[in-house]
Amino acid sequence: MKKSLRTPRQLLLQSLLTEARKTGGMTQAELAAALGKPQSFVAKYENGERRIDVIEFADITAALGVSCADLLVRLAHGTKKSPPDGENTTGREE
Repeated sequence: MKKSLRTPRQLLLQSLLTEARKTGGMTQAELAAALGKPQSFVAKYENGERRIDVIEFADITAALGVSCADLLVRLAHGTKKSPPDGENTTGREE
């Protein structure tokens, strides 16, 4: 599978992470400092110039104080909104 920085899911991930940072009132520089990274690290993944791995994703969401799981569910559902409370998000029958 060819890797791309411009797939719909990659663009949604960028948007979700950027929105979470802004909603939390953090600047790119503040988030980068919390991660022990340069500000350009945050700018590059938010602007689609860089992909992040799962460990970086977990570190970013922890620094933002948001749920990794919630963002992954939103990414899997292709939406910027959280699924309604009580909705089965596992893909398995209960």
